[in-house]
Amino acid sequence: MYILSIIVQILLGLGFIMFGWMKFTSKEMVDGFNHFGLPQWFRIVTGLFEWIGAIGIIVGIWYPQLAFLSGMWLAMIMFFAILAHVRAKDPISQTKMPAILLVLSLVVVFLNS
Repeated sequence: MYILSIIVQILLGLGFIMFGWMKFTSKEMVDGFNHFGLPQWFRIVTGLFEWIGAIGIIVGIWYPQLAFLSGMWLAMIMFFAILAHVRAKDPISQTKMPAILLVLSLVVVFLNS
């Protein structure tokens, strides 16, 4: 189980570093936050929160308590991402990625509890 946790943590960490970067650089993210009716400063804050979670989940490989907390942190972010899609009445297919990331974050929580 320890190896599984490390693999998931690395994948999530790298993924959230990339997703956080996209919040700063992607025109699609600007359009997406407009679509959700959210201010652009919230896009930047979300990117920073994703980076915090990504760093925590990677460092959590050596500190399981940090992996647990970071997994919860990222799961909450993905929960609210799903809510944003639901609120915007997006098709269910739009919630696949946040749902997968939510589940993987909870796997890290479970494996490090």
